[in-house]
Formats: sequence, structure tokens, C-alpha cells
Amino acid sequence: MRERTEARRRRIEEVLRKRQPDLTVLLENVHKPHNLSAILRTCDAVGVLEAHAVNPTGGVPTFNETSGGSHKWVYLRVHPDIREAFRHLRARDFRVYATALREDAQDFREVDYTKPTCVLLGAEKWGVSEEALALSDGAIKIPMLGMVQSLNVSVAAAVILFEAQRQRLKAGLYERPRLDPALYQKILEDWLRK
Repeated sequence: MRERTEARRRRIEEVLRKRQPDLTVLLENVHKPHNLSAILRTCDAVGVLEAHAVNPTGGVPTFNETSGGSHKWVYLRVHPDIREAFRHLRARDFRVYATALREDAQDFREVDYTKPTCVLLGAEKWGVSEEALALSDGAIKIPMLGMVQSLNVSVAAAVILFEAQRQRLKAGLYERPRLDPALYQKILEDWLRK
């Protein structure tokens, strides 16, 4: 039992040392539980510490089988509206790139994800709101060569976040802890209780 406890602690510490506090997503009205949960699972896989969401109905349910337990390891901060979400992110020096099917949107691979970056994704049917788009630092898109215009929102999040991970791995951002020691200790204690 003690060996298992020590192994679990080592695994938690290893994962926490790789968390990227300056990479995140903002989900605007992504209310389908399986999409939200799949995005949180991807966030965990690339080392996102905290995700953000805005949903007019208030709650943002996750579907535990889809999240693979990642909802326990990625904090989800729910904001009352899009302006408040942007205020919160701007206060932390994030640049926000909105996914959008627009002619002037740049290829998602052209963004420098080694800087504090937030990827804004909207609900599948409607996409990102005009208000959110206007507040963003730019629009990005995933080039599509087939008949469909876009990917499922959770798949799009994965494609973009793994490009961010690729850039950050190349820049060495996963090689040393990125959390300040006090926050690291606080999260470590929280995770060990889970």
C-alpha cells in the first residue's frame, strides 16, 4: 500500500511539474457534456492547468466517461459572461485567439503558443460570438481540404492544443516547473486528496 501511495505521489509531482499555467482554452457556450469533457481531457494531456468557460445557463456539465477523469486534474473556471472572461485573461497577460471560419483568419500553426495563449472555441452550430471575436487578438482556423467546413469542437481543440504542445516542447517549456512554489504546493496538496 505504501509503495502504491509513493508511486501515486511521484506521478502527481511529475505531471504537476509539467503544467503550463500560461496556456488555456476559453469555451463559449460549449454546453454538450461530451464535447466539454473531451476538451478537458485534451487539456490534461497537453498540460493545461486551468480551462475557462462561459455558458448562459450557468452550469457546465462534464461527462465523466468522456473526460477519463481529467475533470479532477484540470481546473474549470466558469465566468458569468464573455467580457468578464476576457477581463480575467487580460489581467494575466493572455493573448486570445478565436477559432473562426473567416477569410482573414490565420492558419492556427502561425500563432506563437510559447507566449501566454488562450484558444477561444465556440459551440459547434454557431461558433464564437461576434462580441468574443471583436475582443480577441486574432482569428485562427484549421485549413480543411475536404467537403466539410470544420471539425467537431473537441477535435479542433485537440488539433490546436497539440500544436501548442509541440511548440512548447521544442522551446523547452516542459523541462522545468512553471508554477510558482506556493501555487505548486497548494495544487499538490489538492491533488493528493483526490
